[in-house]
Amino acid sequence: MGMTIAEKIFSNHCGREVRAGELVVTEVDFMMGQDGTSPLAIKAFRELGGERVLDPSRVALVIDHSAPSPLEGVSNLHTLMRSFAAEHGIGIFDIGCGVCHCLLPEQGLVAPGDIVIGADSHTTTYGAVNAFSTGVGSTDLAAAMLTGRLWFKVPHTLRLELRGTLPIGVYSKDVALYLAGRITADGATYMAVEYGGELITSLSVEARFTISNMAVEMGAKAGLMEADAKTLEWVSGRVTRPFNPAAPDRGADYAEVMEFALDGLPPQVAEPHCVDSVKPVEELEGIPVQEAVIGTCTNGRLEDLEVAARILSGRRVSPEVRLIVAPASRRVLMQGMEKGIVQRLIEAGAVFVAPGCGPCVGTHNGVPSDGERVISTANRNFKGRMGNANAFIYLASPATVAASAVAGKITDPRRML
Repeated sequence: MGMTIAEKIFSNHCGREVRAGELVVTEVDFMMGQDGTSPLAIKAFRELGGERVLDPSRVALVIDHSAPSPLEGVSNLHTLMRSFAAEHGIGIFDIGCGVCHCLLPEQGLVAPGDIVIGADSHTTTYGAVNAFSTGVGSTDLAAAMLTGRLWFKVPHTLRLELRGTLPIGVYSKDVALYLAGRITADGATYMAVEYGGELITSLSVEARFTISNMAVEMGAKAGLMEADAKTLEWVSGRVTRPFNPAAPDRGADYAEVMEFALDGLPPQVAEPHCVDSVKPVEELEGIPVQEAVIGTCTNGRLEDLEVAARILSGRRVSPEVRLIVAPASRRVLMQGMEKGIVQRLIEAGAVFVAPGCGPCVGTHNGVPSDGERVISTANRNFKGRMGNANAFIYLASPATVAASAVAGKITDPRRML
């Protein structure tokens, strides 16, 4: 029986054939903590008796969730992270560097065939470049920093074959939302989702990140894609160490294979308060919005800002809407400035915040008031996600968010393209 991508990656790391359902202990190629989870990991590391991080080159700490700090207590946690990083020689991405899930691939820290852990649930993002990457708790991160290893249960795999070509005005975020709606928020619990088909092949690597990022919104442990020519070209200019891509075998033993033909897919919107409560945009058109957000680890990359700028060029954000843009990294912000994208967005009425998680987690930037409706490119919309449990969050692509910001209500972006 053939092997899946997940089984191949774990077998390569264990030096023997391993199958779904097995418990293994293996080396971790890279590990990461952000400012919401790293302080707990540092505490656990010390409680475990840790004196030195085994391999500082395999660890990064990222200050992105509350950056710059909005509170005295948060500032003290940031100082703890900086001190721990300096003490152990760990790389740290400080305020303004960007979101962890954009930074790690951008900086060449994750590679095809890697096993990567992050103390953040959306670590599944790096599956787009063929890494088995998954979110872990702070204690697991501490153990991995101490030993360089971690235990895993090799997951069964759900294979998703995505057929067709996306129509104009429809993007990878629409695909991710559609799949969440079809598979549901717990339909792939503790499974690896393996994406394939000509639709995936047609997408840019940046667009693929969006889909793998939201694998966890279906309950998945990882969201894996093959390393095709686009992947290898993308990583070749970033990753400087050897790596070993993993491809699935013919006849791989999948828990299930599902096929979706997406040629006629319309823009999708997830309505409050569940990611899998997804409808075509035309069913929700006309609902007023007071805030719009473009950014986050899901859709804060350069091509996302480019899509928004195409819609906003020559138009103005509605006076009833606050449009907040949070670039996913400093590099994205700089590239956006060089291409004139930032200027076009600002001229249209957008407000930029520091590269980072921005309004997504609700710790500072852009907290909505009671009863307000927000349309966002983020990946979660449960009650309180943006800092106010009495607000309502809709999720959509950058195109749909930009069009809705102009119209002052949820709007099909195809009307403005």
